Amino acid sequence: MKTVYVDNNATTKVAPEVLEVMLPYFSEYYGNPSSMHFFGGQVQKKVDEARAKVADFLGADPSEIVFTSCGTESDNAAIFGTFDSYPEKRHFISTRVEHPAIGNVCTYLGRKGYRVTELSVDREGRLDLDELRESITDGTALVTIMYANNETGVIFPIEEIGEIVKAKGISFHTDAVQAAGKIPLNMKKSNIDMLSISGHKLHAPKGIGVLYIRKGAKFSPFMIGGHQEKGRRGGTENVPYIIGLGKACELAKKHLDEENTRIKVLRDYLEMKLLEKIPNTLVNGERLHRLPNTVSVSFEYVEGESILLLLSDLGICASSGSACTSGSLEPSHVLRAMGVPFTAAHGSIRFSLSIYNTKEEMDYIIEHLPPIIQRLRDISPFWKDYLKAQEKG
Repeated sequence: MKTVYVDNNATTKVAPEVLEVMLPYFSEYYGNPSSMHFFGGQVQKKVDEARAKVADFLGADPSEIVFTSCGTESDNAAIFGTFDSYPEKRHFISTRVEHPAIGNVCTYLGRKGYRVTELSVDREGRLDLDELRESITDGTALVTIMYANNETGVIFPIEEIGEIVKAKGISFHTDAVQAAGKIPLNMKKSNIDMLSISGHKLHAPKGIGVLYIRKGAKFSPFMIGGHQEKGRRGGTENVPYIIGLGKACELAKKHLDEENTRIKVLRDYLEMKLLEKIPNTLVNGERLHRLPNTVSVSFEYVEGESILLLLSDLGICASSGSACTSGSLEPSHVLRAMGVPFTAAHGSIRFSLSIYNTKEEMDYIIEHLPPIIQRLRDISPFWKDYLKAQEKG
């Protein structure tokens, strides 16, 4: 069966070049980089080279790069590490549309007596920066706001947010898991204190991430153990994956122009054709300031889970903007926060592209999705009620 993979915000294919550089470090160069002998030393050299590539990709210094197991660990480390450094402060600010790696930590700390302010978004998924300004207090330890939303692709004004936060002398963290590899990032020109990325979102394997920590930022280690990562994250280094991530960052920097030209053109083509061919279809989120690879569309009066299953039968792999895939009847927290109408929120689908997608694949989706939506609407009582209401005028 033909496979059309357009779920790259969930995970990406490991690039062949990445796999190639990783393989020798599973069997041939298996030394521990912390060892004093030459066999471990040659591995440490490659870890250092990978760290330099990641730093170059982020516009950072290699000493500011801490390797972790994933984006979730990086996010958790940033939050808990900040509160450990400022025990007298028990307030932090986030948003209502964060990834669960942040959102669920907000809930957890709220139960522990910390005060959490979750900023709202408007119908286009945009933040009100005046609300941010008004939320900052003397007891605020941290502001953590995602760089770009994983469902809608909406990009937040991180540089402006950084200026507001730093003017108050508060630590600023951003979850850049979806932004990395799709838009330029430059820590030297930013007010970001900590930034999280995850390898499997940019064609490295699952199980490797990074927490950037600006020089001078107060941070207490989340993983306590040995001296690795200059004492900021204990545990023997995941050498093959670190080397793979270094290569992936090198490739991502090289492909940034393609992400913002060819991939954006494909995304826009898919979006335009779906809006043209399928009535009662909405695009979720601001359409100007968003990731070049992402489109979230809502098809009114149908269920996203049914759409996904029928697409999957045709080899099309996308994801839903609705949490119904996890057994909930509620739309996703992102769409609820944006105020997407109930009739649309349940029928939301996210298409997220990569450099491996083609126009032929977009045409395949465009050919097969409209009949699927019509088939589902034909058996939807909500669609029938809508048509009756239209007839009555």
